[in-house]
Amino acid sequence: MAAIVEGHDLTKRFGTGDATVVAIDSVDIAIEESELVMIMGDSGCGKTTLISLLGCILTPDTGELRIDGEPINPEVQDMSVIRREKIGFVFQLFHLLPYLTALENVMVAMDLARTHTTEAESRATALLTQVGLSERLHHRPAQLSGGEKQRVSFARALANRPKIIFADEPTANLDSRQSDNLMNLIQELRQEHQTTIAIVTHHEGLKENADRVIQMKDGRIVTT
Repeated sequence: MAAIVEGHDLTKRFGTGDATVVAIDSVDIAIEESELVMIMGDSGCGKTTLISLLGCILTPDTGELRIDGEPINPEVQDMSVIRREKIGFVFQLFHLLPYLTALENVMVAMDLARTHTTEAESRATALLTQVGLSERLHHRPAQLSGGEKQRVSFARALANRPKIIFADEPTANLDSRQSDNLMNLIQELRQEHQTTIAIVTHHEGLKENADRVIQMKDGRIVTT
């Protein structure tokens, strides 16, 4: 299969002088089409920084990044356009807009992509129905459980048909039942949408769901 995301010799440092921290240290990584990957390791090992580089939120100090076969050059390309068109994100703390309904939170992503309102509403309704929230379309985040909020997050991440979704600790704020339900949903969404998914997690129990586990330590990949 073709690699959706490839990083070669990626390095990212924070701070200057004696306070410099090498968060990502000469990492090579490739994630293939329709693959479900778990990125694991101790806190502070660089997992979130790595997916932030791969997802064009952060810019590497050195190295090369390709998405869907195309080289990424932050000096000449608009990273916000690449994120909007090719990448979906799911965050540990959901990052839903509290004053918008579930439907409106999903539509926002398509509004940024200038999708016509009628099409956006139709697609958002279909996605929320697929994640089991057809009865919660007009509920605001404060009216939803943690598991429901995370389902809205995945629906929003899928809104613009991304090549890859990066999920940062998506089960961290969920109980075991909600975590199991979310992983079942992730598998279903991957099959339905043929979307590549990379999940950062500490949850050892999620390993069995992965096609591959990438283990990190001290800013480096130690096993793949």
